[in-house]
Amino acid sequence: MGAESRVLKHLTNELQVNVGVNRVWELYRHLGISRLTAQQLQNVIQNVQVLEGNSSYTERFIVINDEKKVKVAKGLEGGCLAIGCSVQIVQFDIIEKRKDSCIIRSDIAYAVKKEFEANDPKPNIQLLAAAAQIAKRFLES
Repeated sequence: MGAESRVLKHLTNELQVNVGVNRVWELYRHLGISRLTAQQLQNVIQNVQVLEGNSSYTERFIVINDEKKVKVAKGLEGGCLAIGCSVQIVQFDIIEKRKDSCIIRSDIAYAVKKEFEANDPKPNIQLLAAAAQIAKRFLES
């Protein structure tokens, strides 16, 4: 059975933001959320040291839907792919709740290579959750 045909597992984070869906989408649509997160984390973390392994991650955007406010990226290397996952897909949905509020839903879908199943490798949803919190503080201020 190929990696692409395996059943995908999901890790999901949701956060309500008290601003309109279009403002949030504009931040997520482009690389603004990545730049903002990197800037804010740099202000918090003064010294980061990689202890083991390669920390790089490369992805390719496979869907950007302005009407539905959905952005999907497929991991190409690094991330959980470096520790035994065969597939890693990150999806952001910006869901309008009311005119002045929306939900940022971050989802990581992944599959684990058969030979790594006993180790139960998982991608880290915490960085996406932190990015959503940073976006919330930035947009609501």
